[in-house]
Amino acid sequence: MASESGDSNMDREMILADFQACTGIDNIAEAITLLELNNWDLVAAINGVIPQENGILQSNFSSEASQASMYGPPSHSEAADAAAGGSVPPPSSSSSSSSPPSSSTSAFCPVNPSSRHIVERQSRMLNFRVEYRQRSVELVLEEGRTVGEIKKILETELGVPVSKMQLKGWKSGDVSDSTVLRSLHLPKNNSLYVLTPDIAPTASTSKNSALQESLNQNFLLVISHREAQRDYNLNFPGSRTIQEVKRNISDLTNIPVRHQQWEGWPASASDDSMTLALSGISYPCHHLSVCRRSSPANAQEPTEECADVHMISDSEGDDFEDASEFGVDDSEMFGMGSSSCRKSPMMPENSENEADALLHFTAEFSSRYGETHPMFFIGSLEAASQEAFYGKARDRKLLAIYLHNDDSVLSNVFCSQMMCADSIVSYLSQNFITWAWDVTKEANKARLLTMCTRHFGSVVTQTIRTYKTDQFPLLLIVMGKRTSNEVLNVIQGNTTVDELMMRLMGAMEIFTAQQQEDIKDEDEREAREMVKREQDEAYRLSLEADRKKREAQEREEAEQVRLEQMRKEQEEEKEAIRLSLEQALPPEPEEEAGEQISKLRIRTPSGEFLERRFLGSCKLQVLFDFVASKGYPFEEFKLLTTFPRRNITQLEPGSTLLEAKLFPQETLFLEAKE
Repeated sequence: MASESGDSNMDREMILADFQACTGIDNIAEAITLLELNNWDLVAAINGVIPQENGILQSNFSSEASQASMYGPPSHSEAADAAAGGSVPPPSSSSSSSSPPSSSTSAFCPVNPSSRHIVERQSRMLNFRVEYRQRSVELVLEEGRTVGEIKKILETELGVPVSKMQLKGWKSGDVSDSTVLRSLHLPKNNSLYVLTPDIAPTASTSKNSALQESLNQNFLLVISHREAQRDYNLNFPGSRTIQEVKRNISDLTNIPVRHQQWEGWPASASDDSMTLALSGISYPCHHLSVCRRSSPANAQEPTEECADVHMISDSEGDDFEDASEFGVDDSEMFGMGSSSCRKSPMMPENSENEADALLHFTAEFSSRYGETHPMFFIGSLEAASQEAFYGKARDRKLLAIYLHNDDSVLSNVFCSQMMCADSIVSYLSQNFITWAWDVTKEANKARLLTMCTRHFGSVVTQTIRTYKTDQFPLLLIVMGKRTSNEVLNVIQGNTTVDELMMRLMGAMEIFTAQQQEDIKDEDEREAREMVKREQDEAYRLSLEADRKKREAQEREEAEQVRLEQMRKEQEEEKEAIRLSLEQALPPEPEEEAGEQISKLRIRTPSGEFLERRFLGSCKLQVLFDFVASKGYPFEEFKLLTTFPRRNITQLEPGSTLLEAKLFPQETLFLEAKE
């Protein structure tokens, strides 16, 4: 028991050392925590730290990693023997027992400690296309962000409250707002959609109600696996894509997606990114069948005169058995057989576009050399250049162009021992955009030269022309510059893993120096643009303030004009009333008139006196009208006697002057009412 415990502790120490060497995590406590979360599964722990799309580890890598860790990488002498045409025999049990097992990091980590930064953790950027009714929103976020942050951004873009928003389309089903994107292991490009069941659709979106309903429906797919003679009854929501269905079938049948051959999909299901709701399949049940696609390499039985090593290796990249058991000689093992004998070329001659050709190339490369290989960019050379050179300076990478030639004796050795070496795969995935092409066929080679002339100029094209067949394969390292793209290095097939790594690292040093200058220039340019934007914003705000001030002044002037107009109208109205009262007054009686005459003297607030004679029988209203005709209306002024002090305006206007005791004469004064 004690020895078993000691062995277990020793194994964990080795796993801890390997994990730290691969991930660059120096904190032992953090490394142990990550390993314990994965039950001390080294591969699972590294996959949890290093982005999976880098191609460092694959799902079927455990057995290969353990075998590689036991025997270590091939020596230079073995590589030389293989290049000379000799086969490398698998290690015997005696050799494995006599030699101590090496660190398992040799299976998937760089051996050189100076290159440990190859697998340092980097934050990925994820692309999201979010559909909502008739709108589409494009988002780019770091994988360290949460689902809730996506919803907050969509709330701003779509005007839909987060509380009423349901974000659908996740491959792992419904997720919570606190879920970190990294934990979902998402691909670089993702499609999501927003549902708002609590918000009634408008008239313009009513036509999408059927689509929304179909996205929420469950489709029963009855899938017949013809080779195993077995049926699978699988339920999928309408929001799942055809690609997701194929991946699930890959897990059930062990048939990779690229090798699946289907029958039963409608003609409208032309794109694997299409959802089941839009694919045109029958609801609620649809019947399909799947089998493994037979490749041209397996379509015919191998003959004694023409046998290919690929005929004896399955598509999952298992290790080669002794080729002599299958009648394969050494020259054929290392690509010396004639191209006419090869059953499945790396790239067909009649591909309509570069993407189709690269898909075929990647599938064939995986079939020949295994799943552990660089991620080849699927698309045109122009698209690969755009991806590598024309983003932000911090996101730019070097472009590695791999040129394959099946007629070269070095092709198989270079692919299996260099291009599929874990350290090379890791370094290329971290720092390069890798694009590949097959120049075995003259038509494909001419097509490549045309593309290189268009994108890199005639010098690069002439350089490729000068290389002979036995110097292939080639790995061109291209760096994007402001004026033109520059080929930093051309690596030929007769190299070793260490030399290849050193040349890649040398190119990275040159690129990093240039990238730092570009980042500095970009930051300075963005700072200038920021200052200019701030100045433009300040100028805009100044213009806005001037406009508001001018508008306020204009409103004030307009208000003054209006008030002045009202004042004039009021004065004109008062003057009209005064004139009408003046004209309505009875004539002033003569002093010698026979009737009783009352002579009144009225003192105004300004100190002037108004004098007039009235008949004693006149009403007080006549006196009030007289005073109003002089500009002192009854509503604003009161008429008072001197002694005793009386307010005449409070008397009945129908009373006579005699009744008011304003006879034969009286002095009155005007006073403004309070």
